[in-house]
Amino acid sequence: MPLLDHFHPPWKTQLPWDSLHSGWATHVAENLNTRWLPAQYLALEHTHTGPHVEIDVATFERKGQPSPPSGNGGAVATVPQTWAPPAAICAVPLTFPDRFEVRVYAGNAPWDLVGAIEFVSPGNKDRPEERQAFAIKCASYLHQGISVVLIDVVTTRRANLHNELLRIVNVTEPSAFLPDDTALYAAAYRPAMRGEDPECDVWHQPCVVGQSLPVMPLRLTGDLFVPVDFEVTYMETCRGRRAMG
Repeated sequence: MPLLDHFHPPWKTQLPWDSLHSGWATHVAENLNTRWLPAQYLALEHTHTGPHVEIDVATFERKGQPSPPSGNGGAVATVPQTWAPPAAICAVPLTFPDRFEVRVYAGNAPWDLVGAIEFVSPGNKDRPEERQAFAIKCASYLHQGISVVLIDVVTTRRANLHNELLRIVNVTEPSAFLPDDTALYAAAYRPAMRGEDPECDVWHQPCVVGQSLPVMPLRLTGDLFVPVDFEVTYMETCRGRRAMG
C-alpha cells in the first residue's frame, strides 16, 4: 500500500506517528522472528520517548519479604553500609534521543546484539543536539560491528539523519550520501573488516508519500543477511489499526 502522511490531517489523528512507530516496530520484530531469523536469533522491539535513561545494572527490592530477626537471642540483622558520593562539580545539559527500534540478538541469554532497526521520530530530527545524539547512537552501533537499518517517514522535519550519520563516521564517498533535501528515506549499514581495513557497506533509497516502501538488508553475521520488509510490515500495522489509504 502507499505510504501515508501520519504527521498531517487526516492520518495525523486517525493513526498518529507514535502509535504507528510502536506498532510498526512490533510487526517488524514479528516478521523477522516468524519468517527470516534462524533459531539462534531473536528480534525484540524497544521503544520510548523523552528523557529516559537505560539502566545496565539493576538493583531490586524484594517486596513482602520478612525482616531478619534480631535481639533476644535471635540472629542479628546485617545492615548494609551506605555511601554518599561527593557533590558533583556541576550539572550540564544532556540529550536523550527518542528510541523506536527493533534489536536483533544472537545466541542464548545473555544475548549478543547484532543488529538495530531504527524508526526516526520527529524529536530525533528537531534540534541540532537531538540530531547529533541520534547519529552518535547509530555510529556507536557501527563502531561495535552492529549492523543498522534506518527508516525515516517524518514529513514535518527536513533534516537528513542518514547524511548526518555518515559525516559523524567520516565518510567521504559521494555516492554514500543522499541529496541533503531528501527528507524521507530508508538506509542500511553493514560494518565489516576486509583484510586489515574496516569498512561499512551502505544502501539507501528515498521514500515518497503515496508510494510503496522498500525492503532493506540487515546483516546478522558474516555474509548472512535477512530482509527488513518495511512495505509488508507497514501494511500490517495500518490494517490492524484500520488506517488503509
